[in-house]
Amino acid sequence: MVAQGGHAIIEAFLDAKKRNPKAVEEWLREGQKKVVVKVNSEKELIDIYNKAKSEGLPCSIIRDAGHTQLEPGTLTAVAIGPEKDEKIDKITGHLKLL
Repeated sequence: MVAQGGHAIIEAFLDAKKRNPKAVEEWLREGQKKVVVKVNSEKELIDIYNKAKSEGLPCSIIRDAGHTQLEPGTLTAVAIGPEKDEKIDKITGHLKLL
């Protein structure tokens, strides 16, 4: 779980560096906040990702390569940001902490 989240964070971070370097600098300066929430289904995971994309937020979705316990191509994680809390909360604020 941690590895999949790590993959997602790195990809979203690289996307954010291109889209909004100022937000990335602020995020780095403020301690690199991360909030981990859970979804109840693969459909919900995809919906969260699609909402983030449609809002123009830096984000990523991870498909496992199948080198360990999961089938290749299994969707495992989405990361959104770095970006302002209000923008991310609009999409994920209803989800429970993991």
